[in-house]
Amino acid sequence: MEPQRFFLYARKSTDDASHQVRSIDDQIAELRDLARARGLVVVDTLIEKQTAKKPGRPVFNDMLARLERYEASGILAWHPDRLARNALDGGRVIHMVDMGVIKNLVFPTCPFDPTPTGKFMLSIMFGQSKYYVDNLGENIRRGHRRKLADGIWPAFTPIGYLNDRATRTIGIDPVRGPMVQELFRLYATGLYTLDQLTQVARTQNLLTRAGDPLSRTQIHKMLTNTLYCGILKWKDEVHEGRHEPLVSAELFDQVEHVISGKSKPRGKRLKSYTYRGVFRCGECGCFVTTETQKGHNYLRCTKRVKRDCSQPYVREEVVTLQVSDAIASFALPGDTADWIVTELQAEERRGQVEASTTIHEVQAAMHEVDGRVSRLTDAYLAKALTIEEFQEGKARLIAEKQSHKDRLAAVEASRGNWFEPAIRFVLASKQAAKYASEGTEPEKRDFIKKVSSNLTIRDKRLEIEARGAWKLVANQGVFAHHDKTAPCSGAVSPHGECRHDRKRRGGDSNPR
Repeated sequence: MEPQRFFLYARKSTDDASHQVRSIDDQIAELRDLARARGLVVVDTLIEKQTAKKPGRPVFNDMLARLERYEASGILAWHPDRLARNALDGGRVIHMVDMGVIKNLVFPTCPFDPTPTGKFMLSIMFGQSKYYVDNLGENIRRGHRRKLADGIWPAFTPIGYLNDRATRTIGIDPVRGPMVQELFRLYATGLYTLDQLTQVARTQNLLTRAGDPLSRTQIHKMLTNTLYCGILKWKDEVHEGRHEPLVSAELFDQVEHVISGKSKPRGKRLKSYTYRGVFRCGECGCFVTTETQKGHNYLRCTKRVKRDCSQPYVREEVVTLQVSDAIASFALPGDTADWIVTELQAEERRGQVEASTTIHEVQAAMHEVDGRVSRLTDAYLAKALTIEEFQEGKARLIAEKQSHKDRLAAVEASRGNWFEPAIRFVLASKQAAKYASEGTEPEKRDFIKKVSSNLTIRDKRLEIEARGAWKLVANQGVFAHHDKTAPCSGAVSPHGECRHDRKRRGGDSNPR
């Protein structure tokens, strides 16, 4: 009988020379002794120095691919946890055993045979390996949380501090700590860039833990690390540290202020003119800009397209007066606006009652259809109906129920969804009068931009087009200029008509 061919697979979780130094050699020695004792042929020895808690090990994946090419028929390993500590890799091994690609697995620490019982026991051992890793990670995270709660940094310290293994705390590095303090002090002056600070660090021979010169990115990370001022930040959580701060909170804040200032773009600053970018020229369509001459602001066409544009300069004060007049044309009198809001709110309450009644009726109808479907099913089970009659009747009832669902959805969708924006519109129109008479220039500018479009200036005159619903109240002198008579059926506009009828344009406020 031809001896079985095996891959000898040895793995340890780290490539650090200080951890598991003899692990690989011990595994290989034990496995080769076992292979000789059992007469197994080892076609290749595969060594991997990577954790198995997550998929993606290159040597392991290559070994499985070679097994699928039948270069060997089994795997020789110290323990199942050498093969997998995650569900995906463990499942792949068991699946390859199921498919006959892997005919045998040999472990000196535990037996295995490719039977249902053997595969079941193997899956249990893979599960135990995964549980060990998960539980170990949770224990580590719990330890970190406990340390942070006690104000202790739970990881390797940044440059300038040292880990005290005896007390499991951190302390200032007597050599590199003063160097880090000097970097903070230099940068807080605002006279040094990060590149210059990097050169200072190299001059001081301030190196990383691995002995490399500090990079610009590492310097920036150092200057923004709150651990240096006594505050621990760990996974977006902030804790008060018990260690001695390397820099004061005041110095750290100064550094942060310098960093935030230098990170802002240094582009050319523009003057904050009120109407910058608001208007276009009514003749050539170019933007209208603002410039200051002899203490006054003037608006003029930029003439970027048509150099011979004939439009003259216009004083900013003149434009502001025209903007105020334009805003006034959108204003509803306070008493009229209040009356409309009251009517809308009353109509909304009536609509809510009607909608609730309709919803209750539709839900009752749907419940009744469900009862008819249930009775139809009972009749079919009692053999009072044929299968064709049952299917036809059920299809009809389902279509009827769907019709009720559509009606219910329509009622829910239209349930007072227009009242709130309508009320906001009326209140905004009421506010227009206040903006026109008392508003600041920015408030007037923002309002006119909201209610109109195509803002142009031609021959020193402002030209606008009302936007959307604002067309209904634009230039309505009966609203903006009538007397303050209280709204009632006898309130007559200067045009000789009831102003509420004028508002409704001859129709009911909620025509149905």
